[in-house]
Amino acid sequence: MPSTAALVSQAFNGLALGSLLALVASGLTIILGTLGVLNFAHGALFAVGAYTAFVMMQATHSFVLALLGGCAIMLIIGFAMERLVIRHFYARPDEDQILVTYGIGIVLVEALRAYFGGNSQRVPVPSWGIGATKLGFMVYPTYRLQLIGIVAALLAGLYLVLYRTSVGLVVRAGIENAGMVGILGIDVRRTFLFVFAVGIVAVGLAGMLYAPVVAVTPDMGASFMVQSFVVIVLGGLGSFPGAVIGGLIAGEIISLTSAFDSAYSEVMLYGLMALVLVARPQGLFGTEGRV
Repeated sequence: MPSTAALVSQAFNGLALGSLLALVASGLTIILGTLGVLNFAHGALFAVGAYTAFVMMQATHSFVLALLGGCAIMLIIGFAMERLVIRHFYARPDEDQILVTYGIGIVLVEALRAYFGGNSQRVPVPSWGIGATKLGFMVYPTYRLQLIGIVAALLAGLYLVLYRTSVGLVVRAGIENAGMVGILGIDVRRTFLFVFAVGIVAVGLAGMLYAPVVAVTPDMGASFMVQSFVVIVLGGLGSFPGAVIGGLIAGEIISLTSAFDSAYSEVMLYGLMALVLVARPQGLFGTEGRV
């Protein structure tokens, strides 16, 4: 039986993991909800974001500049993917979308492996995140606490964009009925480009923020991709609040279960997903007809 301090530490780990999953899943859910595209390259793009942070840190020696430059690079990647490939698959069957995005993911991962090699890379913790912070009866890494706050601020900003701006109104309308948005005279293709690019920046930024915590490898995004789809199932397709709450739930389940037996951490997560699918197929915050 783990100690109270160990459980509290794992709860904070779950909050950090859950916030990252929420950021990854929020990008995925607006792409899937608005565009109807199953982006199986999402995990590879998470790794691309981490490697972007690695390269930008070497060039600038500033984590903040690395994040800003990395976001610009991920934005360009998102624009290029949507314009060159994804736009041709909006009306194609789901299996075509899965195959093409899965193929893009394989190409990206192997390109990272070919350029950086198979050895892991390290992104240093920023100077303002070095050390540990005392939290009552436990000490916790400072950067992980800051990571929770940074991701919370990013999610709040994304919420404001989606729910307090005219662009967000179009995006949410597109999630409900993209055809009607087009009939109203709104440039749906431009909106789709914006949505896809924002989703790519979100997952890339999650990878950049996670890079100082773990070793950076080409395959590091695989587990995040699978878990982010689970988060969408838990929260509900197209629901931003569902992505946030689902991500936090998933992060806590994985971390707290690992405190007892790490072998069952993902088993518990998939078990909860199965229960949600049985009791509420549309997810906790989803609506009928979007399952």
